[in-house]
Amino acid sequence: MTIETGDSVSLEYIGQLTDGTIFDTSRQDVAEDEGLAQSQPDRDYEPLAVEVGAGTVIEGLDEALVGMEVGDEERIEIPPEKAYGEPRDDLVQEHDFDELREVLGDDPEAGMYVQTQQGGLGEIIHVDDDVVRIDFNHELAGETLVFDVEILDAN
Repeated sequence: MTIETGDSVSLEYIGQLTDGTIFDTSRQDVAEDEGLAQSQPDRDYEPLAVEVGAGTVIEGLDEALVGMEVGDEERIEIPPEKAYGEPRDDLVQEHDFDELREVLGDDPEAGMYVQTQQGGLGEIIHVDDDVVRIDFNHELAGETLVFDVEILDAN
């Protein structure tokens, strides 16, 4: 059966950067070997269920699944514009140091992560006596992603 838009697919995957750094996987053994399991101890590593075309995975992966078949194993390279996009300047925001310290209950420091009330996650990338700059771009923005995918089931 050739996978089409609207099909439900179960797949195993290993997501990595072009330099080979693994950032995500559905495979427990790979997660343990790469240290991902230790940083996410409550995560269940299991095949990913995807409805093709529903937008539940990044665009480039969604598109690449169309035409594959159960049993296929492929390496898929996804450019930034089909993944998390290019970094955007408008997603780097400046905040008053004292106001942010009051909200955090602690001194903001570069490298800390903050979460907005809407669930957005940002990294503090600059701190001085007056201004704190927070980058809300996705951590994989600007990256070409490589996925090793194995199709387990489709219907």
